[in-house]
Amino acid sequence: MLDVLGLDDLEERVYRRLVSVPSESVGMLVSTLAAETSALMAALERLEDKGLVARSMAAPEHFVASPPAVALGSLIVQRQEDVRRAQVELAELTEQYRGSAAERTVNDVVDVVQGPQAVAQRFGQLQRGARRQVQALVKSQIAVVSPEDNDQEDVALSRGVTYEVVLERSAFDRPGFADLVQESVAAGEQLRVIGEVPLRMMVADRHLGLLPLQEATDDRGAGALLVHPSGLLDAMLALFDLVWVQASPLVMSGSKPHIDDDAADRIDDTDARVLALLLAGLTDHAIGSQLGVSLRTVQRRVHRLMDRTRTTTRFQLGHEATRRGWLATG
Repeated sequence: MLDVLGLDDLEERVYRRLVSVPSESVGMLVSTLAAETSALMAALERLEDKGLVARSMAAPEHFVASPPAVALGSLIVQRQEDVRRAQVELAELTEQYRGSAAERTVNDVVDVVQGPQAVAQRFGQLQRGARRQVQALVKSQIAVVSPEDNDQEDVALSRGVTYEVVLERSAFDRPGFADLVQESVAAGEQLRVIGEVPLRMMVADRHLGLLPLQEATDDRGAGALLVHPSGLLDAMLALFDLVWVQASPLVMSGSKPHIDDDAADRIDDTDARVLALLLAGLTDHAIGSQLGVSLRTVQRRVHRLMDRTRTTTRFQLGHEATRRGWLATG
């Protein structure tokens, strides 16, 4: 927690221990924290330099913690000042960048990123740098970073960045993918599903895009284009908007599809999940695979829901399920 103020793990553990006691000797700290004496002494020296601990006046071999409000407060002020200076520098660099943008040639509107590690790095940087929105088209095959390993998405969502993602329907052929999707929706991601996306892409704040090239066959084959504001980026945005409109919203929410608690005739969780995947366009076989049930079970549940709603087509069933509040669309 205190690493944001420049403390390493041992420094934080030492400081927290000293805060909880009037004072403590090096020997007791070594025993309590299960640390090596040399490492502990080095940590105490660094904490002294930062003004977080001091030697006890009553017992010089003991150390005491400085008051957190004073010691940590000064570090926070220092960090805030560092951030303020960085923001000033960012504004100046941004102005310089904008000034040079008008003079760019056609070769300057894209940066070529080579190698899977570099592509994965740009993939993470794009999300870390996003302030408002990330939009992406996702194909079923895993590229450089799998959805399971994309921890930057959770971090960005927690900062309030909105995600709009269109998934290729065949992605649901992967076992357990529906559970991963539910977690993403629960975190606030807006997901839609379509039969096939034309290409893989990501855009942050509608200002900077990442366009992977041909899939990698080795470390030299992977690559991507980092696309700056240009006609090419405008084309990427237009393509995303077109695919987004054509795709079907995925109505899952939380650990299961959202069910209106006030609905007069509720359905159980499995029926709700069947409906959610059905409306996303998955086949009965794919739904059964995702839910771990047989094809016959899926078909039986769908037919029972159609009988219950007095509908004759699955399209009518989806409309009636939404009207009854079984599934929330927004």
